[in-house]
Amino acid sequence: MKLRLTQKHFDRPPPCSPGKGREELCDTALPGLYLELRATSPDWASVYLRYRNTSNKTAHAKLGTTLDLTLKDARVKARQLKAEIALGADPQAEAQQRKAVPTWHAFFTDSYLPHAKQTKRTWKNDADMHRLRLGPRFGATPINGITRQEVQQFHNELRESGMAPATADHHLKLLRHALNLAVDWGLLQANPAARVKQFNVFNEVERYLTDPELRRLLEVLKAHENRPVACAVLWLLATGARVGEALAAEWPDIDRGNRVWVVHATNSKSKKLRSIPLNDVALGVLDELQTLPRYQPGGRLFIGKRGPLGTINKVWYGIRDAAGLESFTLHCLRHSHASLLVNSGHSLYEVQRVLGHSDPKVTMRYSHLSQESLQSAANSASDRIKAAMGE
Repeated sequence: MKLRLTQKHFDRPPPCSPGKGREELCDTALPGLYLELRATSPDWASVYLRYRNTSNKTAHAKLGTTLDLTLKDARVKARQLKAEIALGADPQAEAQQRKAVPTWHAFFTDSYLPHAKQTKRTWKNDADMHRLRLGPRFGATPINGITRQEVQQFHNELRESGMAPATADHHLKLLRHALNLAVDWGLLQANPAARVKQFNVFNEVERYLTDPELRRLLEVLKAHENRPVACAVLWLLATGARVGEALAAEWPDIDRGNRVWVVHATNSKSKKLRSIPLNDVALGVLDELQTLPRYQPGGRLFIGKRGPLGTINKVWYGIRDAAGLESFTLHCLRHSHASLLVNSGHSLYEVQRVLGHSDPKVTMRYSHLSQESLQSAANSASDRIKAAMGE
């Protein structure tokens, strides 16, 4: 129906004609502006502008409803929109494009996470960071609506909440990596997290076993009732392996003849196949494992009551406390293995090969131990010189 719209039509929209569920009241004062009446919502009407898009097809742009617009407001918005359309804009296409851009939650769960499951062993950590912090903060925001300022503020707030700088950086790196993929996949023009700087606080704790601590730990391991876990801890100390590598080890990976343990690329942090030499202590661990009731020649090395060990932290905390090793982590066993190698005179290159570091810079953290070993060697030379001088 065509008529000149008045404010009364906005204040109290007329009902639809009998038998009709929908009806239009078209404004004769401003062609294209109309009210959409619906029998299901008799107290208000939607306000639209009908126009021709760039393809010369009829399209409709919603301006609002009679609940939030006056007639004057509707005509102002309609005239502004008609001017933009005359310059080539297409409100309907732009609205559809906005709907096509996923929210952070939709992008993470539908696109990023399936990709991460195929490419990252730590994808569960990513899922946890999204569930606990990234999702609640950015979940409902379209990925093209996330701003650099919001990312920077989020990063700062994590640190201010008491979170360790490195952990806060992990959240930033996940956000940056995921949005980089969105750019690569054509869902985003630019990454708002690209130029947000990490804290990069050096927080690596290098804790080594002293001789008394080593003796106490070995005494506890020898008598501990949970033999699979005790063997796993001793294996970590004897090989310098990462916890995940050790718990994923299987008997077919062991070459006792050549005293070598093969760590497959799927279990290695560097994603490369590597071999770890087995010393007498490690071979002794293998001997004990073969005597345990759950020994499976073709299965995992470390098997508990409920099957292959997936984590040993809880039992380790008890072992650590019994040995008086406060705040000593399982990863510190790897550091201790490295210190034993260096203090026995082995080069940093040899330590790099045994520990499987892909970057020698990582191994350089043990350089001060190497200096101590060199100082001891220098002192030995001094003693020989002094002896020759009759001192």
